[in-house]
Amino acid sequence: MKKKLIIVTGAGLVSFAGMFAVGWLTGKTPAGTKAAEPADSNQRSEQKLPEPQTPAMGPGTADDGQIRRAMTEKQLKSLVCEIRDKIQEYETKLLGLKVREERLQVAHDELKKDIDELNSLRTELASTIAGIKEERGKLEKTRIEIAKTEQGNLISMAATYDKMNPASAGTILTNMSKAKTGSPNDAVKILHYMGDRTKANLLAELANSEPVLAAYFCQKLKQITEEN
Repeated sequence: MKKKLIIVTGAGLVSFAGMFAVGWLTGKTPAGTKAAEPADSNQRSEQKLPEPQTPAMGPGTADDGQIRRAMTEKQLKSLVCEIRDKIQEYETKLLGLKVREERLQVAHDELKKDIDELNSLRTELASTIAGIKEERGKLEKTRIEIAKTEQGNLISMAATYDKMNPASAGTILTNMSKAKTGSPNDAVKILHYMGDRTKANLLAELANSEPVLAAYFCQKLKQITEEN
């Protein structure tokens, strides 16, 4: 840089000396011009002299490398923190999903248990209903129903048996029950319409002679129904 400054200064002096010599030899240059020329030369020399510049920091300097390293470390730290946050968030969500899965499993087990109990109760209920239907069928089979059309005849016959001796009436009803053409249910229907006193005396006589038949009559009397 100093060498350039010396060369530029020397060039300026040589130029100034040359111009001065030409003007002195010709003698045609006015004094004002002569006075102005050196100033011009000095001004030119001053314009040509480059100002000292501060050397700029190039991309390969040590400071630039440090800045880049600092920025890279900062970015890495930020990235590590972000990754840690994401991992923590993922673990939190995973834990929440695990807890939810456990709750769903418990609810599923409870629901399955309730379903099994309901199926068991349904089976028991179906069995109970079937038993009730069976008992109802048996009861309907053993029930003696008096039709409306035969009620008048049975009342008339019962009145006749009321006037008879209990022993004689009992003998007739016994034969009616044992006969092939007769039915014990017909005897029960007649007993149903007989008076209470006569009925009691007749059953007492049968208890001595036909105890099984007397018990059958007493049981069937409870199962009589009248058609309305």
